[in-house]
Amino acid sequence: MITVLKWISIIGIIAILLIAVLLQFVDFSASQEEIDLYFSKIEYEPEFKSIEVDGREIFYMTVGDTTKPAVLFVHGSPGSWSDYRIVFTDQELIKKFRFISLDRPGFGKSGVGVPERSLSKQANAIIEILKSEQTSAILSGHSYGGPVVVRAAIDNPNLVDGIIIVAGSVDPELEKTKWYQLPVHYKILSWILPKNIYATNEEIIALKDELNDLSSEWDKITQPVSIIQGGKDILVPAENADYAQKMLINTTPKMVLIPEMNHFIPWSNPELIVMEITRIGKILEQQESLKN
Repeated sequence: MITVLKWISIIGIIAILLIAVLLQFVDFSASQEEIDLYFSKIEYEPEFKSIEVDGREIFYMTVGDTTKPAVLFVHGSPGSWSDYRIVFTDQELIKKFRFISLDRPGFGKSGVGVPERSLSKQANAIIEILKSEQTSAILSGHSYGGPVVVRAAIDNPNLVDGIIIVAGSVDPELEKTKWYQLPVHYKILSWILPKNIYATNEEIIALKDELNDLSSEWDKITQPVSIIQGGKDILVPAENADYAQKMLINTTPKMVLIPEMNHFIPWSNPELIVMEITRIGKILEQQESLKN
């Protein structure tokens, strides 16, 4: 029995090492050529900026008419500002909205490999960008970005016009630490992993506790909300969408549940995000007209 367990452990470690080596060659961001190609489809040139938040530089992109309502995009784990490029180069949507997208703390040009485990500090990076840009925004968060936009809406409601949770990891009961995460966490194998994978591992290990802290505050969200979820998402189970709907007791979220859809919605089904940005934009227009 001991021999069997020993060989299983050896095989497991070898598998981790092989995966780690392969990940060294994975680039989760778009190439400059690809970015240029996408932005050639619209009449606006992107601007690339940075701001200091909590002692680190946060990198972000803006594109579009500054007189239009803003939408800010928050990527998952790992990821980059360019993950939503199909959405923010939509030729019709860019006529109605201005877009902002950041490298979250720990990724890309925002201190890659230096993890930020706190949802509040992740959300604060968003808020400081909005303050710098002197605007409020609809927030769209994919995967780990889902709880980040929820946290931002709770902490700074005056700067968050609405939220779109795209395959968001929001249910603390569904966050289970995997056996292979711990050796990386304790630095046994962290040296061989790409920096963005190490940052991913660290923030995901911390996420359960962060979500538990968040659980008592969902009732503070009153803004319009959309929840987009795939039934075939093997990374973020569909039950996360049910949890979010249950917790949002002071707003009525629009549920966009597609049984055959997977986790990679910004790439595979960007039209759903476009649809929900448009929907929330119309709600905000109606609310504004009633004030006047």
